[in-house]
Amino acid sequence: MKILFYSVGKPHEAYIKAGVDDFTGRIGKYFPAAWHIIPPLKNAGVLPEAELKKQEAASILQLLQPDDQLILLDERGKQLSSPELARLIQQKANESSRRLIFLIGGAFGVDEQVTHRANHVWSLSKLVFPHMLVRLILSEQVYRACTILRNEKYHHQ
Repeated sequence: MKILFYSVGKPHEAYIKAGVDDFTGRIGKYFPAAWHIIPPLKNAGVLPEAELKKQEAASILQLLQPDDQLILLDERGKQLSSPELARLIQQKANESSRRLIFLIGGAFGVDEQVTHRANHVWSLSKLVFPHMLVRLILSEQVYRACTILRNEKYHHQ
């Protein structure tokens, strides 16, 4: 199974890039992993929020394959502990999923088309974080989940 991270927005800021690259590389010991940054729309600043989300949804949905397992990060999603995330990843691997995709939507979230397409909607926290920080937290948590699956010492319960 390949783990892919999709994020709508600008490329990683330098202060985040090193950490994201480090954790993504570590995940690579367990599963092939990669990031795909979906560039913001050029006219995003002048579009109404609903239209912006609809156009972003079109970009996101065209990247997905029918059998992709999509985990959408959304503040209204279900919160998971690190061991629960590990079990979810293991479940998807056991189901022979080819691609497990974690999606960070745009600044205003995602259109309902994307939410309906998602296999799981996951909230990191009730707090709202900057997108760049979410990328770092997400990559670290997926790495942590991988170490839990292998019963390695990184995660302390």
